[in-house]
Amino acid sequence: MISVSQALDHLFALARPLGQEEVPLIQAAGRVMVKPVQARRDQPPFAASAMDGYATVNPQVGQTLEVIGEAAAGHRFDGEVTASTCVRIFTGAPVPKGATHVTIQEDVTRSGDHITINEAEHGTNIRPAGGDFQDGQIVGAPRLLGANDVALLAAMNIPTVTVARKPKVALISTGDELVMPGEDPGPDQIIASNTFGLHAMLCELGAEPRLLPIARDNEASLATVFGLIDDADLVITIGGASVGDHDLVAKVAGDLGMERAFYKVAMRPGKPLMSGRLGSAMMMGLPGNPVSAMVCGHVFVAPVIRAMLGLGNAPAPRLQAKLAAPVAANGPREHYMRAEVTPKGLTAFERQDSSLLSVLGQSNALLVRAPKDPERQVGDAVDYIPL
Repeated sequence: MISVSQALDHLFALARPLGQEEVPLIQAAGRVMVKPVQARRDQPPFAASAMDGYATVNPQVGQTLEVIGEAAAGHRFDGEVTASTCVRIFTGAPVPKGATHVTIQEDVTRSGDHITINEAEHGTNIRPAGGDFQDGQIVGAPRLLGANDVALLAAMNIPTVTVARKPKVALISTGDELVMPGEDPGPDQIIASNTFGLHAMLCELGAEPRLLPIARDNEASLATVFGLIDDADLVITIGGASVGDHDLVAKVAGDLGMERAFYKVAMRPGKPLMSGRLGSAMMMGLPGNPVSAMVCGHVFVAPVIRAMLGLGNAPAPRLQAKLAAPVAANGPREHYMRAEVTPKGLTAFERQDSSLLSVLGQSNALLVRAPKDPERQVGDAVDYIPL
């Protein structure tokens, strides 16, 4: 068996970078921008009012000024403000020539075409031209674009961005015991849940997953389903990767030309994990136990997808928290324990069997235990992967 870090090194070596494509900005959220962009204008493009009020010149308490016009967003006042005049102005409007302040409307008394200033200003209430960003300012890449990024790029007048192509992932469940959700399972069958969980995870990661038919526990069925892989960048099989008489994935994939990189990782849950290349596609064989497959998704599949998208070769991000309840000493394999983080700290669930999806559903963290990690007490700082 190899360690988790060694397995990740092998996986990153197998993960090939993908092509790129240009998409409209409206479709860019959740995509990885691979080319930097430059702002095409200053923001704001002019000195702008930050408040509703009056554009004034060095206002003084008790001063009376004549209102000579109005400025609103999209409609500037073309004249000039002097020491004895002012302009009614609204938030976002260009500040008229000559004005040094915007005196907020709550600090004045208006009578007809004149105002009297009642309170001194503590600031100018003017947003300077280019105060947010300036023409030519660069947004670097690679960058996973979120809603805030899209808003920024739109303000920079960027209509399209160059993004990494979404990894195409073929998902294959294996086993005579499996049926699809909504079907009527026989007395010895269960529902194929792993591919649905991994499909959701892959969508969240920015991949393009596709569910293939369930492969039954015979070589002909497996070979037929493998024949449907088509143009996938990554093939993920679930189940059949162990060493039992009915675990045929490695043999069939090998017969089809898979170059295996490793098999078995010193972790729990998830020991029977393998990977390699099958033609032009990278392949990962995940264990069939539901929690094992999902944990491997977080620990291995997610970093591989990020690498394919150009976000670098890095393990799943870890945070630290203090234990809210003790945990026993760990065994010889790295352990990813389902756990819950609350304001009181992190608590590992008592039941850690790799078949219990209900426990995973209650979890928002995987407590990471190093091999032979000693017993830990309340208050000890521990690493975890947020879910």
